[in-house]
Amino acid sequence: MNAIHAPGRHLTVGLALALLMAATRFHHFGSATHLPDATLAVFLLGGFYLRRAGWFAGYLGEAALIDYLAIAFGGVSDWCVTPAYLFLIPTYACVWGAGVWYAGRSRAEWRSVGTLLGALAIGVSAAFLVSNGSFYLLSGYFTEMSWTEYAARMAKYYPPYLAGALLYVALAALVHGLLAARASQRA
Repeated sequence: MNAIHAPGRHLTVGLALALLMAATRFHHFGSATHLPDATLAVFLLGGFYLRRAGWFAGYLGEAALIDYLAIAFGGVSDWCVTPAYLFLIPTYACVWGAGVWYAGRSRAEWRSVGTLLGALAIGVSAAFLVSNGSFYLLSGYFTEMSWTEYAARMAKYYPPYLAGALLYVALAALVHGLLAARASQRA
């Protein structure tokens, strides 16, 4: 068992991920003064490190609470809160599941990075299709949109959606590798 998965570390990792989501969820793509939203990475990393459904439910609750607070008190528009909002549950389940899947295949070797990138790409792509597709189909805002226009909008929003998750997962992989190397030196 590696140092990250050692007993007692789940609470530390779980709370660190919750803090990361709380610190970044207000601004989806980031800006010059705000970090991009880490929610997708939090769910993927939660699936990898924590795996338990209780953590998944807790992160869902946290995301909904942050959204409520941002709208009610933070001046954030409620434009995205439509019937499609419920589809955030399967959206986040896609990346959580990718994290759980990768946990069963990860190894302390460089070849494992390709598997991680594959899990990230598939999980985030599936999440994007669920969240984006449900929003365009169920929000009521796009009744006259053609499939060509929909594809153009997908092409616009998909790269930052994937890039934000990739940034945070890459940083987590780096920290994980450093902690694992440090633990193996002590052993």
